[in-house]
Amino acid sequence: MCDGLSRRDWLQVGGWGAAGLTLDRLLGQSARAAAPGADGFGRAKNCIVLFLYGSPSQLETFDVKPDAPVEVRGEFGTIPSAIPGLGVGELLPKTAGILDRCALVRSVNHDQPIHGVAYAMTGVSIIDPGMELNPRDDRHHPYFGSCVEFLDRRVGRPTNAALNNIALPFPFSSKRSDQPFRAGPYPAFLGGAYAPVWTEFVGKGTVNVRKERAAGEFWFDGPEPYVGCSPDTTFRLAAVDQQQHVSIDRLDRRRRLLDQLDDVRRELDRSAPAASLSRQQELAWSVLGSRDIRDALDLSLEPQANRDRYGRTLFGQSCVAARRLVEAGSRVVSVFWDEYGLAGDAWDTHDKHFVRMKDQLCPGLDHALHGLINDLDERSMLDETLVVLISEHGRTPKINSAVGGGRDHWARAYSVLFAGGGTPRGAVIGATDAIASDVTERPVSPKSLLATMYHLLGVDPHSELTDATGRPTPLVPEEAEVIRELIA
Repeated sequence: MCDGLSRRDWLQVGGWGAAGLTLDRLLGQSARAAAPGADGFGRAKNCIVLFLYGSPSQLETFDVKPDAPVEVRGEFGTIPSAIPGLGVGELLPKTAGILDRCALVRSVNHDQPIHGVAYAMTGVSIIDPGMELNPRDDRHHPYFGSCVEFLDRRVGRPTNAALNNIALPFPFSSKRSDQPFRAGPYPAFLGGAYAPVWTEFVGKGTVNVRKERAAGEFWFDGPEPYVGCSPDTTFRLAAVDQQQHVSIDRLDRRRRLLDQLDDVRRELDRSAPAASLSRQQELAWSVLGSRDIRDALDLSLEPQANRDRYGRTLFGQSCVAARRLVEAGSRVVSVFWDEYGLAGDAWDTHDKHFVRMKDQLCPGLDHALHGLINDLDERSMLDETLVVLISEHGRTPKINSAVGGGRDHWARAYSVLFAGGGTPRGAVIGATDAIASDVTERPVSPKSLLATMYHLLGVDPHSELTDATGRPTPLVPEEAEVIRELIA
């Protein structure tokens, strides 16, 4: 998505701008540099984004309300955590023990309660259903990882094209029923050269799950890898996966053809389209030829006992791969808990909320987050690796009347977890009312979360990009702030 080129695009120079190939001309604004090390600036060497698509309930995770009426607090109890006085949902016993190494923001809020990965993870100021289901909508802004990669290059930070911006476990929204692709993790007007490098998981689910929507009109019945996956689960680059049927000789001929095209290109003026095309070629060949990334994704090289501590689920094993990638030098790694088999899946618990939280969702999250934080800390990597567990919004305080009970979309109050990378340990920021409905202390916008993430990675959140029409575009909205309570 967002990087396909039509024949017309290749033949008409005017089409190159729409395809994102005139980056050097379009992106004329330089990143404004803040003082290195000031107020936590640049404390994080890299970042692991853990995105729970569909949005978990704050009431069963990090903002429990044990004294609320049963129609609000639900079926599950509260357990103590490693932060004195802080209770969490009983379905997260392992996570409860590592919260003293995390910072919890319980007062995130906004006014866009739809599935908006794009709203949560880009600088775009609005999101609507049309944008959500159309990654090519020209109103979109670039994904967080794409912006980090682009601005790193602008300020001359050393980069590795194969490792800069990687996303797991498979191309976004590609494993569910036939629906439009959802927006979010795409480069928008930065162009395809700054798209995340996607992996493809190799393995199979081991637990059969039946899922239904719309009174059985839509259903999936089959192995669900997010609940359990085979011991041989590993990952490869999606770009390589697409080339499996191509022989080495054919692939080599393709490269020789590109080399010949390069000879022609060198006869052209050193124009922006040529320079950007070179960037796309650099990315393609560095990805295909990088041993670092191949070894990092090859989980057969990881001790089995360490894989077990993350949980034998697709999310858990994706987190193992994420740790291996940052160890190999990746700057931003995004792990998506995505829909699988059915649209409206993952953490979008409008119905059967409690059984899904208990059997399908919380156990995998609990194992994976506990394993990742412990593993990074034991390897002395946590202080330089920013980990962010985030989603689009929260869930309604009052349980609905759907089959099995459900919680609907709620953006007025929800929680986001940070760890490492210059954030404080054991901090709890913000608070909500007695039913986790509204923020009562230290409201935080998702755009300020992004500003803080950029700041910790040494990227000035007040930088400007230039969109496809040549207009300056802020990286995050002007009102976004770096959250000082999130700086250690």
